[in-house]
Amino acid sequence: MTEPAPSGSRPSPPRDFTDFLIDLSVALHKHAMYPEGHPSLGPAAEAVTRNAERLMGDRDLIAFGVARHQLIIEGVATDTQHPVLRRLAEGLHRHHLGAVSLLRGLQPAEVATALRALSGEPDRDGPLPLSGGQLPGCDHVRLHMLSFDNLTTVGGDESGEESAASSHAAELWIGLARAALAGELDEAGDEGGSRSLAEPSRVADAIDRHQGAEAYDQVVVGYLLQIASELKTATGAEAAALRSRSARLISALKPETLRRLVQMGGDSTRRNAFVHDAAEGMAVDAVVDLVKAAADASGQTISHGLVRMLTKLSAHAEAGADTAKASADTALREQVQSLLSEWELADPNPDDYRRMLEYLATSAVQAEGKSSADDMKALRLVQMSLEVGTSGPLVDRAISTCLQQGGAQPLVALLAQAPADGGVAAERVRARLTQPTALAAIASREPLDEDSLDYLMPALSIEGYGTLLDVLAASRSRVTRRKLIDRLAATPLDVVPLVVSRLADDRWYVQRNMLLLLARVGRVPDGFPMARWTAHADARLRAEAVRLQMSLRGQREIALKAAFSDADPRVVRVGMAAVQQGCPPRVIPFVARLAQVEQVPEDLRLLAVQALGSTREQGALEGLIGLVDGGRTLFGRQKLAAKSPVVLAALRALSGGWRKHPKVEPLLGLAAVANDDELREAVR
Repeated sequence: MTEPAPSGSRPSPPRDFTDFLIDLSVALHKHAMYPEGHPSLGPAAEAVTRNAERLMGDRDLIAFGVARHQLIIEGVATDTQHPVLRRLAEGLHRHHLGAVSLLRGLQPAEVATALRALSGEPDRDGPLPLSGGQLPGCDHVRLHMLSFDNLTTVGGDESGEESAASSHAAELWIGLARAALAGELDEAGDEGGSRSLAEPSRVADAIDRHQGAEAYDQVVVGYLLQIASELKTATGAEAAALRSRSARLISALKPETLRRLVQMGGDSTRRNAFVHDAAEGMAVDAVVDLVKAAADASGQTISHGLVRMLTKLSAHAEAGADTAKASADTALREQVQSLLSEWELADPNPDDYRRMLEYLATSAVQAEGKSSADDMKALRLVQMSLEVGTSGPLVDRAISTCLQQGGAQPLVALLAQAPADGGVAAERVRARLTQPTALAAIASREPLDEDSLDYLMPALSIEGYGTLLDVLAASRSRVTRRKLIDRLAATPLDVVPLVVSRLADDRWYVQRNMLLLLARVGRVPDGFPMARWTAHADARLRAEAVRLQMSLRGQREIALKAAFSDADPRVVRVGMAAVQQGCPPRVIPFVARLAQVEQVPEDLRLLAVQALGSTREQGALEGLIGLVDGGRTLFGRQKLAAKSPVVLAALRALSGGWRKHPKVEPLLGLAAVANDDELREAVR
């Protein structure tokens, strides 16, 4: 969580995110210092992976932006004086990165590969070998490049002064333009020169087109926050040019884009800090646009009269008489500051009442011409029905109206507050809300109305759970699917037959979600054709089927053998992750064979060695010896296998578990007197 900022100070980035980036910076520094295979590198990559998973929570990804000397975290820029974070920002910026995204499912081997690539120097090692924003073998790491070879200067057309690229104000505009036009500059060529590429209208058009790209928005918002802060105190021609450009940019943005960027800027504390800074330094017409966007993002309402007054003050401040400009400018900024301070007052209404008022205030006019007044009458009718404990056709129609226009939340709020003797009316409302049509409407809303769904789930029949499974199959939102799976897996009802019946769906992702749900429930019906799924043509389904089979009593060993016999690394990786906590003796030959096959990806071979080192079975010992034994020299002396990360890992495993074994002692002795530091370190 973000720590509250002291009065008068800038909001700080989230502490847990900052700690994660510090760990990432340290790990990147280690990869730059030590050679590949050094014992310090593996734990560093694993620590970054663990912290990323913890930070991700229920999100599908985490993303942060990259500026020249700062990182952008949820719309907040880190301190340029923080040595560790500044070093990380500068290292990533040298690779022309604008943002980094880490996706759910991130593996330590992917982190290690990415750190090794990012630890290089572009001037010496060349550009990153990216394909579609990915490094080879890094499916869960996205590196968002900035291409700005054509954008090196900013024309000072407003000031008439020489290029100000070296000043902080001009550098901020250049950075914003580079971020906004990422991926377009190479296509633009030199036509119009860098001046046309940095035009506010061109930058605004690029931002409008990037709908929903979180990593992209992180960078853009970070620069807008820095510009607002810079203009609080900056003076001179360069600041005037930046003020003019930023005002033209904000005016050119679509309202929905501006609202999206303000929302990306963080919670109400950060949004208000942003608008406070803008109100002190940005051009007044830009301030008005930002205030309206911040009001929408915060759920506040500005009266039309106040908007008109602010707009008129803006016009007078920009183009009014000389005697009125200063007064209008000051008055507008004071009004905005006062407005922001009043937004922070606590809402005296109870939460349920506030939600109902918001529903009534925001209901749209219906196509038939019905207004929010009709919705209010419908809600009031349902409320009276609950209070007197009676129901009827009029109440049924009122419930339908409420569901159609405002969702289930207002009705659930009324039902939760209904008198204990609500009787037939309460039962009627609850029955209507749990009917398939109403339940599908509730579960299909985006974002998912979790509170209403959780309130209704204890009253659901088995048919109701069938409706939720249908919504799960149709939903396009990963977050919604995950939340529905959590709730379906926790039900005390037997939903397994319903889940199995939906495995006949032709869509692979529906089948995968059903297999995942069966694994969460922990059982399958008798006669379930497990082999059909563990041998399926689609590797994604095979991987999920292996996870399911491993969760079933008495089938873990069969599932592991199936995983280790699979040709797809994704399926093998599922099995390797499982045996890290214990490897059955009859599976050890499969693991040892994977460790020894050079065509197997190195990260999987290392996991296999780690699994062999965690057991004391004879088969594991023979497998590890086979990895490090290099045969005999021409003179008949024993020698070690050629050094590699796998050989080093096997030596560490033998040293930790079989140091005194007669077959192991000679091999460890050879490593202990080797001329190679890493070999000696592995057996120390």
